[in-house]
Amino acid sequence: MEYKDLSSNPVAVVLQLVGAKWKILIIKNLLKKDMRFCELKKSVGCTAKSLISCLKDLEEDGLVTKEANYININKSEYCLTDIGYTLKPVIDSMQKWGKEYKKLRKLMEQYNTSGD
Repeated sequence: MEYKDLSSNPVAVVLQLVGAKWKILIIKNLLKKDMRFCELKKSVGCTAKSLISCLKDLEEDGLVTKEANYININKSEYCLTDIGYTLKPVIDSMQKWGKEYKKLRKLMEQYNTSGD
């Protein structure tokens, strides 16, 4: 396996690995449960081409793995690796920040509207 050259900046490393549009949403969904390709595509809302590309990158980076179902070979599932699961606190923080931002944005809009 060939590893990517990673930035010396730790924040840039995170962005290199999961900063693409769909990657963080893929990881967020896989934190809930292992999923087949069609389930992921539906829950993330991206095209098949984008999902294939992101899953390939996430696999190469050691964050996601594709597990074959030995009972039904056509039903393999994607799941997070142990390293992938370490992103849970990052995603939890992002969700918390996103909720707070939406509240603050709503307050700012109300304040700006009432000041007119």
